[in-house]
Amino acid sequence: MGNLLIILAIIADAQLHTPMFFFLANLSLTDTCFISTTVSKMLANTWAPNQVISYTACLSQLYFFLMFGMVEAFLLAVMAYDSYMDICYPLHYIMVMSPGLCVLLVSAFWVMNALHSLLHTLLMSRLSFCADQEIAHFFCDINPLLSLSCTDPFINELVIFTVGGLMGLVCVLCLKAFSTCSSHLSVVCLHFGSSFCVYFCPLSNHLAQKSAVASVMYTVVTPMLNPFIYSWRNRDIKSFLKKLMWARKSHSP
Repeated sequence: MGNLLIILAIIADAQLHTPMFFFLANLSLTDTCFISTTVSKMLANTWAPNQVISYTACLSQLYFFLMFGMVEAFLLAVMAYDSYMDICYPLHYIMVMSPGLCVLLVSAFWVMNALHSLLHTLLMSRLSFCADQEIAHFFCDINPLLSLSCTDPFINELVIFTVGGLMGLVCVLCLKAFSTCSSHLSVVCLHFGSSFCVYFCPLSNHLAQKSAVASVMYTVVTPMLNPFIYSWRNRDIKSFLKKLMWARKSHSP
C-alpha cells in the first residue's frame, strides 16, 4: 500500500515530476510486484507446506523473481547516480538527467534484466533433475535448484559469478554515491548484502535455511522499507500527503 501510494502521489503532483521521483515510481512499482509475488508464495507455503509445483511453473517463478530483483538493484544504482549529480554537480544536473535519458535508462534496465533473467532460466532448463525433489526454499531460486541437479552446473555457476562481479562493482558505486545519506546507504547494503549471501554461498543443504532468511531480506524487507526511507522522510511527499488529507477533510460533511 505504501508503494502504491507513492506511485499515485508522483503521478498526481506535478511538483514531483523530477528524475528522482520518476526513478522512485519505477522502484515502487517493482517493489509492489516483488512483495506481492513473495508474500503470496510464503502464505501459500504456510497454508499448504507440502506444495507441488510443476517444472514449467518453477522456471517461470525463477524468471520473474530474478527480473524483479535485478531491476530493483539497477534502479537503486541509478538513484545513487542521480543523487550524486544533484549534490555534487547541481549546475549540470538538469542537462545531464534529462527526461529522455531517464526514460531510456529505465527502459534499458527492464529490457536488459528481462534478457538476463531469460539467460538464467534457459541455462536452468538445460539441466537434468533425476526424480521428484523437495526444494529447500519458499520459491524456486537458482541455488536450491542447482543443488538438486544431476547435471554439472559449471556454466550456471560461471554466469552467476560473472554477473555477481558486475553487481559488486555497482554496489561499490552505490556506496560511494549514497555515502552522504545513511538511510539510503542502509537500503543499498541490505539489498546487495543479502543478495550476495544468497547467490555466493556454496551449494549445501545445511545452508538452505540461512539462504531462505537472506532471500526474505531482499525480496520483502528492503521493498517494504523503501517507502519509509525514500518517501515518508521526503518533504515533497509529505507536503502532498498533507494536501490530500486537507482536501479530504474540507470535502467531508
